[in-house]
Amino acid sequence: MTALTVPARPVEDTGPRPVLWRRMAWVTWRQHRTALAGVAALLGALAVGLWLIGLRLHHAYAAAAACHPAASAICYDMFSSFNTMDGFLATGVILQILPALIGAFAGAPVLAREMETGTFRYVWTQGFGRWRWALAKLVLLAVALPAAVGLFTLLTSWYYEPYFAAGNPTPQTPFSPGLFGLRGPAFAAWTLAAFAIGALAGMLTRRVVPAIAATLAAYAGLAVATGLYLRQHYLTPLLTSNPNLPGSAWVISQQWQTKSGQPVSQSVLGQVLQGAPQLAGKGGVPNSPNVTQYLIQHGYTQWTSYQPGSRFWPFQWIESGWLLALSVLLIAATVWLVRRRAA
Repeated sequence: MTALTVPARPVEDTGPRPVLWRRMAWVTWRQHRTALAGVAALLGALAVGLWLIGLRLHHAYAAAAACHPAASAICYDMFSSFNTMDGFLATGVILQILPALIGAFAGAPVLAREMETGTFRYVWTQGFGRWRWALAKLVLLAVALPAAVGLFTLLTSWYYEPYFAAGNPTPQTPFSPGLFGLRGPAFAAWTLAAFAIGALAGMLTRRVVPAIAATLAAYAGLAVATGLYLRQHYLTPLLTSNPNLPGSAWVISQQWQTKSGQPVSQSVLGQVLQGAPQLAGKGGVPNSPNVTQYLIQHGYTQWTSYQPGSRFWPFQWIESGWLLALSVLLIAATVWLVRRRAA
């Protein structure tokens, strides 16, 4: 009996092939190690800069806080010098673009480059499967990038501590648009959202450059809408007629009313103040504290809607929560599009 005449054995059914997630993690690292290294280098360079500048900033604040008497002109000048230091970073606007850059240059090319070059056709013929391939790439990067930014947030929180210290006569409000997202979990959540936006944009456009542009535009729109319209409504604002609010309060709106509770227009207030020229300061501009006191004495009440500084951490977790939910939905939509796309 030769090999050609041996009866063929039935092939045993060994079941589905095992899902080699560890091997897919290695492939993801090999494919995106340049982007990950770039993010690490960027965060590392920023961390060194913040550390060196932060040491000088903390020393300046400690010297100003140790000045006595605190009401003296010398101490006031020291605090003024401290508050004007490093104006390039003090507002936080520069660091706010970091999640957008990560989403655009690390998130958008994840799938867009595969689609643009056509290499996805080979990948989809392998036993791993197209949706598992997309899910593995997206989930692994969606964990690694926010984790790195989360560690970086520890440094930014330390850096901005003196600006919010109780001893600072002119402290920043915790809800400052440029600084709110730099001091808590919201920074990592915004990075995750930017990455998810970039991945979805890459799958929709299937081109790297258009995906980067779409990611930057979508992220900017979401960030502006959140800062201007959404964030102030996370919790119901408090209402008070006390003109002396703490410096950490976030004032949402202010309105003058009569004793009967009727709102007063700015034109009416202007007519009332015309009879009090003694309130004018330099150049004839009314002095705000004196104006407020004058209107209160004449029967007007200023109602202020505000968010107290004690709500900073609840706001952080609320914002992080809905950004996490949005990111999961965007990643799920991206995987669904991968499954639906014809090779």
